[in-house]
Amino acid sequence: MITAFQEYLTKHKYNNFDIKAVLFDMDGVLYDSMKYHSRSWYQTMNEEGLDCTPEEFYLHEGRTGGNTINLLIERSHGRQATEEEKERIYKRKSELFTLYNDGDTIPYAYDMLRAVKEKGLDCILVTGSGQPSLLGKLDENFPDIFQKDKMVTAFDVKHGKPHPEPYLMGLEKGQGLKPNQAIVVENAPMGVESAVAAGIFTIAINTGPLDEQVLWNAGANIVLPSMKALLDNWTDYCSLLGING
Repeated sequence: MITAFQEYLTKHKYNNFDIKAVLFDMDGVLYDSMKYHSRSWYQTMNEEGLDCTPEEFYLHEGRTGGNTINLLIERSHGRQATEEEKERIYKRKSELFTLYNDGDTIPYAYDMLRAVKEKGLDCILVTGSGQPSLLGKLDENFPDIFQKDKMVTAFDVKHGKPHPEPYLMGLEKGQGLKPNQAIVVENAPMGVESAVAAGIFTIAINTGPLDEQVLWNAGANIVLPSMKALLDNWTDYCSLLGING
């Protein structure tokens, strides 16, 4: 564990961490919603006659909806998706997601968020999602945690994950943080790639069906099996990161 932190500092030529914020993904990190995203995408794409599997949407997690639609249309039809197709298909996917999603949160997510706040750190949301059914319930499910001006959603970025833009924007919304002033909590390979490309120390929690090696291959600095595991290790991580709050 000590090695992971030291390796990051050496690779990025930092003398130390100066942690001010933790950047959290949403689906699969705060909400147990990926199974419903996968089901909704799969049904929608089948209705469109686009070849896919339910499992592949766990690999696409973190992309904006428009980018996911474009990827599948390009693969099936050899062309870019039109704006009309993106809007229509994403609308249908959103309808199904709202129908299927039960709103369950990831066990220990709120405990973890409160533990971060108790250290005097900001919690910043960085999600590729644009689902109002989840974004609108953040204050209800996780009261007194997130501020609207410290959220990055699908509506804010031109390039979704795995591009670094979402996490670079997260740093900026944290009042111009440098990469060594934050850590990222992710669950998806695309999200891990985005955070790593932004130069931020990244902890992946494997809350889905993917083999954990996929998260290591994406560049995660630490991979854990659950949010509880992150909470259990938080005190030790704070010590190694120099967080004293």
